[in-house]
Amino acid sequence: MALVDCDPLMRVTWTDPVTGKHGYLVVHSLVAGLATGGTRMRAGCTLSEVEDLARGMAFKTAIFDLPVGGAKGGIDCDPKDPQAREVLRRFVQAMRPWIDAHWVTAEDLGVPQHLIDDVFADLGLDQSYHAAIRRSADPEFTLSRVNAGLHSPVPGGYQLGDVVGGYGVAQSCLGVVAARDWTPGETTVAIQGVGTMGGGAAWYLHEAGLKVIAVADAAGALYDPDGLDIPTLLELRDRYGEIDRSQLPADIERLPRQAVLGIEADVLIPAAVSYAITPANAGDVSAQFVIEAANAATTPEAEAILAARNIPVIPDFVANAGAAAWAWWLLLGRVDADPVLSFSVLRQEMLAKIPPLIEAWNSDRATPRATALRLADRQTQYLRAAEADGELLVTIP
Repeated sequence: MALVDCDPLMRVTWTDPVTGKHGYLVVHSLVAGLATGGTRMRAGCTLSEVEDLARGMAFKTAIFDLPVGGAKGGIDCDPKDPQAREVLRRFVQAMRPWIDAHWVTAEDLGVPQHLIDDVFADLGLDQSYHAAIRRSADPEFTLSRVNAGLHSPVPGGYQLGDVVGGYGVAQSCLGVVAARDWTPGETTVAIQGVGTMGGGAAWYLHEAGLKVIAVADAAGALYDPDGLDIPTLLELRDRYGEIDRSQLPADIERLPRQAVLGIEADVLIPAAVSYAITPANAGDVSAQFVIEAANAATTPEAEAILAARNIPVIPDFVANAGAAAWAWWLLLGRVDADPVLSFSVLRQEMLAKIPPLIEAWNSDRATPRATALRLADRQTQYLRAAEADGELLVTIP
């Protein structure tokens, strides 16, 4: 078994004393005493799901050479539930020992960054990167840099922290386009999900000239073979990432939500929920490439079916790692509140990750996941050796 693909260090199951809802924290690994990974909230969230996501975070940090392990939090609660915010607050309070010393968390499905930051502030913790910030030589200065970066305005009326993950997904897609020698203006994309990750990816792919021909939210799929007006659609989203159908142009075709997986497009980007592509629907996928923007978007069995059909999958721990990597570059001072610098660094890093995965697929049909996992394991071995020798120093300026 690969070092990075091991059993988790710790699993915690929590029961909310008020509602009886369950929450979970899984710490897959620690590096220099730290682990990173967001906190999600959705009805039906399970311990095994959170364990898969924590493992994926360990893969992300390794593949991007970050000096931190992987973890994940999850709460089995509908984020639209009127009690959801208080459930989240009690979960964060219950996890305080890990949040104070080891676990750096952030937004995830059902939990936007502003919400988790508000909850942390309620508990006197300032910001969700608390465990790393408190290690800084000057915590107030580091907190100021983090907040400036997260809230830096970018075109479209968005903030950098809200779109950087989607920007990274878009760069993954552009890396595939370049490796396949496709013409951007003739490349078609279907995206499942228009929240933080899917919406950001849609925006930057549209800006790059690709044709986003289909998107889907909880209410269904929207399709236009000539390309959707992505900026307009994103303006019609509510706070849950759902598009207001009452204001849609008449020429947009409305389809069932799951139909987006079968749209004939060059690239399919599942950016909504985990386990979206399963053996039951893998045969419906008509894209030439799948790029995972959602965590664990494709089950292993479904990925095997896609590989047999000559459809490679760029795994989540590469494609959607931009938000996690950028957050740590911000903490470590590699980037700051300048969006141009952040986008430049992320673009270079992401475009460098894609070619080796496609080359291995082209040469011997090694799946992108298998190749990326080998690269992550190599970095994990290096970090563990450095930590054992006392040579791993993590300095947060």
